[in-house]
Amino acid sequence: MRAVVFLGDLQLAFQDFPDPTPGPGEVVIEMKASGMCGSDLKMYRAKGGAAALGLGSNSEPVIAGHEPCGVVAEVGAGVSEAQARVGQRVMDHHYDGCGVCKHCRTGWSQLCIEGCVVYGATGHGGHAPYMKVPARTLVPLPDELSFEAGAAISCGTGTAFGALRRLTVSGRDTLAIFGQGPVGLSATQLATAMGARVIALDVSPERLALAQSFGAAETINPATDEPIAAIKDLTHGEGTDLALDCSGIPDARAAAVRSTRTWGSVCFVGEGNDVTLDVSPDMIRKQLTVMASWTFSTVGQADCAQFIVDRKVDADRLFTHRFTLDQAEEAYRLFDTQTTGKGVFLM
Repeated sequence: MRAVVFLGDLQLAFQDFPDPTPGPGEVVIEMKASGMCGSDLKMYRAKGGAAALGLGSNSEPVIAGHEPCGVVAEVGAGVSEAQARVGQRVMDHHYDGCGVCKHCRTGWSQLCIEGCVVYGATGHGGHAPYMKVPARTLVPLPDELSFEAGAAISCGTGTAFGALRRLTVSGRDTLAIFGQGPVGLSATQLATAMGARVIALDVSPERLALAQSFGAAETINPATDEPIAAIKDLTHGEGTDLALDCSGIPDARAAAVRSTRTWGSVCFVGEGNDVTLDVSPDMIRKQLTVMASWTFSTVGQADCAQFIVDRKVDADRLFTHRFTLDQAEEAYRLFDTQTTGKGVFLM
């Protein structure tokens, strides 16, 4: 089969790989949708593949794409019908660990004590016609959701949902979301469905317009308005109850902390970079809670899908661009401009 491999330096290639065959406990997914995520851009831009994300290095080419969704095409020995059946619509939790440690057994295989494989980074991902995974990584896709929505939930949208759950967002909260890429836009859409008043921040006017259409009550462009002052103007001088950084940009992280009110909470989701804070005034003397959130568990992925169904969230609106796999070069060039919504490959 022909599949996409990131080379770094804004280059990718199509390479031939053997069609996968499932071993014991494994399944092969026939891909229907494979999403594009901001984390993919790090490997697209920098040499070193997974090493660009601090996930280790690869000696062999790895198929890209860590938002896989499709149907079960083949099952290996020892896979029960309760685990997977041919034709079943599935998402994939794009990590695999040892399967027996306390984190793996609770659905958090990315936290595996023995280390984990990250599909699309250190293991073959979804930018291909087929993908082989352990049956235990499958998450059923509700019939009400499209394969595109399932792909989004498999990383970006699921990541937003997991962070909002950690922040315990509710209708009483005003929430500032820094960065309106695919994760931030998902957070805006989901937090609005949870009842929160959302203040969306981004330097892209196009993405701010998308955020407003997804339910943001207010938008701020930090390129033209000082974000901390603008947020305090919108919150009676106190700051927001909650803040979520989806950008990974040091200045945005610091602004998220400094624009949150006393007794508030801040969550970091955007990968990479660092942040410098003055701990006493920024945190201690505000009784601030600062946390981080890394994607989601298998249970959290299923919960996200069910929330979207139950609240009738139109997750398909995240996608401003749909591509065939042979358009991967064009797709990633466009995605790298960081002015669009989410992109997805349809097979």
